[in-house]
Amino acid sequence: MSSASLPRRIIVAISGASGAVYGVRLLQVLQGTPGVESHLVVSETGWRTLQYELAMERAGVQALAHQVHDARNVGAAIASGSFQCAGMVVAPCSMRTLAAVAHGLADNLLTRAADVMLKERRRLVLMVRETPLHLGHLRNMVSVTEMGAIVCPPLPAFYLRPASVAEIVDHGVARVLDLLDIPHHLAPRWEGLAAPALDSPDLL
Repeated sequence: MSSASLPRRIIVAISGASGAVYGVRLLQVLQGTPGVESHLVVSETGWRTLQYELAMERAGVQALAHQVHDARNVGAAIASGSFQCAGMVVAPCSMRTLAAVAHGLADNLLTRAADVMLKERRRLVLMVRETPLHLGHLRNMVSVTEMGAIVCPPLPAFYLRPASVAEIVDHGVARVLDLLDIPHHLAPRWEGLAAPALDSPDLL
């Protein structure tokens, strides 16, 4: 099979930060996107968060991915730079995972795969979730950015006037899909504010 006929492989990682819904929603969208093959890796705390926040068991989450990899298996295909992959998203990304990536601690398959993205100069998107942030968090964000990763906190876009949590989540996932150059129709795009009338009292 030629490289041109291969599906676009996207690694989706779910770590233990709050916001597991972002990873699940991303998997759902990728599952229905033609020409895309998702590879899932979840940390142990990620599994706990999925169960607590979404009441999802492992089988239900795994069914959303094309392939699933055990976070303890550092010998998996996604641990190698020879694995052809278009990008990786950590959704959500805990501060522990951020720190491991920032310092090159490839101590499990999730952080090893992220390290591979950086060394191969591929797209790595980190949906970091924490507030407030101390100086160590900020420095780690600077470090991964300097190495080529994209820090993309899932912040609500209130200018789109979301009517539900689901719309807020979809907008966050939409921003990630844009960064991966994957087409979608998850959220409306900003068309700009209408220009004020020339006779508007605010202009006088």
